[in-house]
Amino acid sequence: MRFTLPRDIYYGKNALDELKKLPGKKAIVVVGGGSMKRFGFLDKVLDNLHEAGVETCLFEGVEPDPSVETVMRGAKVMQDFGPDWIVAIGGGSPIDAAKAMWTFYEYPETKFEDLITPFGFPTLRTKAKFLAIPSTSGTATEVTAFAVITDYEKGIKYPLADFNVTPDIAVIDPALAETMPPKLTAHTGMDALTHAIEAYVSTLHTPFTDPLALQAIQMVFEYLPASYKGDKAAREQMHYAQCLAGMAFSNALLGIVHSMAHKTGAAYKNGHIVHGCANAMYLPKVIQYNAKVPETRERYATIARTVGLTGDESGLVNALCAKIDMYNELLNIPHALKDYENGMVPEDEFQAKLHDVAKLAISDACTGSNPRQPSQEDMEKLLTACYYDRPVDF
Repeated sequence: MRFTLPRDIYYGKNALDELKKLPGKKAIVVVGGGSMKRFGFLDKVLDNLHEAGVETCLFEGVEPDPSVETVMRGAKVMQDFGPDWIVAIGGGSPIDAAKAMWTFYEYPETKFEDLITPFGFPTLRTKAKFLAIPSTSGTATEVTAFAVITDYEKGIKYPLADFNVTPDIAVIDPALAETMPPKLTAHTGMDALTHAIEAYVSTLHTPFTDPLALQAIQMVFEYLPASYKGDKAAREQMHYAQCLAGMAFSNALLGIVHSMAHKTGAAYKNGHIVHGCANAMYLPKVIQYNAKVPETRERYATIARTVGLTGDESGLVNALCAKIDMYNELLNIPHALKDYENGMVPEDEFQAKLHDVAKLAISDACTGSNPRQPSQEDMEKLLTACYYDRPVDF
């Protein structure tokens, strides 16, 4: 058994100022699109590092759902610059990409295929340490052993998993989360809720992860609606809640909501299904599916009681699903995949790809810790239920 977190987590207003004390010589700063620059956070990070006497190099333009190609480009820049710190700032994408770059920086001969096997990474920190600064309140990659990288040629998202890529330092400054638009706030918030719920019912949950998961669930249900409306105090609490959820799932792992979201995310030709939105749509269906396992039903009932719901065990599970459905409505998230982005996934394409997507979802790294192991038939039925918004009674 193992429980791993970053050595230091700095949080609260002006937590970014901790970078003024960073001991080191060279830092590469990995960032995504323009929002961190636009809002002045990138300049603040660079200024703080310079105040610490650290020479910097900037790697910009990591795309949403970062590609293998972007990872390899970043690793080459790192190899040329030779940093002793990798600083990643932004949403999940730049931080995930930087984690993978880190591996190829330290081990240039490694192939991407070598990293797909969970917990098979080489030992890191031979050249650099890692500091992560999240700007969204969902992925919690700043405290986790995971990174999600997309192979666009194959149309597959790969969740890479290894405690080696758990950052050394996480800086949780709520000012960054205040800049999120409402839609991103909704999707990342429901991602955080899914992380916490899946961690709580995972086959690998422990006495160390359970309290973190339950606290995160309570906080998301309490603060997400106000955060969605732009309340700054609620945004701050959501930034902490998603981090707690990350601590839980990094150690307890996840389940098939994530397997399905990973494998449907890049499968359809009209565009990507946003990860947090996919999780939100699939979560109630997977709860109904997993609740057929008695011990898991009991744990869902505990979650329901924790957020103030009442009733017998079965009634509590239904009430929990109804509460999630209600939040999805509140956050303008559809109940069915067929309604996502005005029909972005056509029925004929969904049906044509159903068998292969289900097969890939079963083989996803997150499936192993799900409390109920789905057959090919089960997974196809689950995906179909998510597409048409049908009840799960199998």
